[in-house]
Amino acid sequence: MATAGKVIKCKAAVAWEPKKPLVIEEIEVAPPGPNQVRIKIVATAVCHTDLYRLLESPSTDGYPTVLGHEAAGIVESVGPGVTEIKPGDHVIPLFISQCRDCRFCKSPKTNQCVKAWGGGTGNSAMAPANTAFTCKGKSVTQFAGTSTFSEYTVVNELAVAKIDPAAPLDKVCLIGCGICTGYGAAVNTAKVEPGSTCAVFGLGAVGLAAVMGCQAAGAKRIIAVDINPDKFEKAKILGATDFLNPKDHSKPISQVIAEMTEGGVDFSLECVGNVGVMRSALESCVQGWGVSVIVGWTDLEDVSARPLQMISGRTWKGSVFGGFKGRDGVPSMVKAYMDKKLKVDEFITHNMPLDQINDAFEMMKHGKCIRTVLNVSSE
Repeated sequence: MATAGKVIKCKAAVAWEPKKPLVIEEIEVAPPGPNQVRIKIVATAVCHTDLYRLLESPSTDGYPTVLGHEAAGIVESVGPGVTEIKPGDHVIPLFISQCRDCRFCKSPKTNQCVKAWGGGTGNSAMAPANTAFTCKGKSVTQFAGTSTFSEYTVVNELAVAKIDPAAPLDKVCLIGCGICTGYGAAVNTAKVEPGSTCAVFGLGAVGLAAVMGCQAAGAKRIIAVDINPDKFEKAKILGATDFLNPKDHSKPISQVIAEMTEGGVDFSLECVGNVGVMRSALESCVQGWGVSVIVGWTDLEDVSARPLQMISGRTWKGSVFGGFKGRDGVPSMVKAYMDKKLKVDEFITHNMPLDQINDAFEMMKHGKCIRTVLNVSSE
């Protein structure tokens, strides 16, 4: 392309400081360096982790930054050493790399990757040390190594999944985080079994994807739990069989679930990012073999449980990105969508231009949407 090897000036939503609205700015995006890929972002969705980083996280470092990590786009150019990706490829950037060579990538037990840690996803800023972005003469960090609230971004090739060019980018962008995170937590991490009973706490996009994953795994009963009953209808479409609003009950919700299920569910998934809800989800599991998975993101508080809850046979697990190894798993999930074996469109409640990103944040903050897709560039 004509822009290859040149600095690109483009529009991005910059977070200059925490707990303040994003500002649409012109930024400069450097050409891709060795083993890097520059992507024209076509569509990006707003995930609660973006909201958490801006409005809730105790960390104040890493600013200014460009947030965003759930997106899809088209490769504009590649840097030296890139072998599997070429200009024109349709891709989904990944916030967890897959190098395929480290002992974690070679193990079927995890989707962690040593190169992901080196890329900065583990530090408090969730941003790599080196950035391709500058704005008004200042270096701008790249959130989760992706920064998709921008017309262009630069990502390491180990964090890029090549997908079917026929897939609609303004739909499959959701596979870059929310849908894989919830669906995989049920299928890959919890390993939900046919005929089992499940409870999903929190019916945002991740929780709804967890409901869908439980159904796909063959669960016979899926209890959807949320304090916003407006989300129950969407949960029903995706496979939920029972619906509970904790505000409707005077006793702990774990007791309500235990009474409904002869002692507790086989599997529970916490998709809120609240330590109190994490404990409730664990206590909702049946003793002896119940498995509870922590899916919601937070680092504000410690989580606790009574030892007897574990000694009696429950298992507590964590899941990030649904256990999917991104470069392999994301194309497979896109294929499942194209084959009509995976629902995606049902998660999208709003479409907006990038300029309205602060409105999208407000809707998410007040539970007025499932997923808002921001249309960043035309294909």
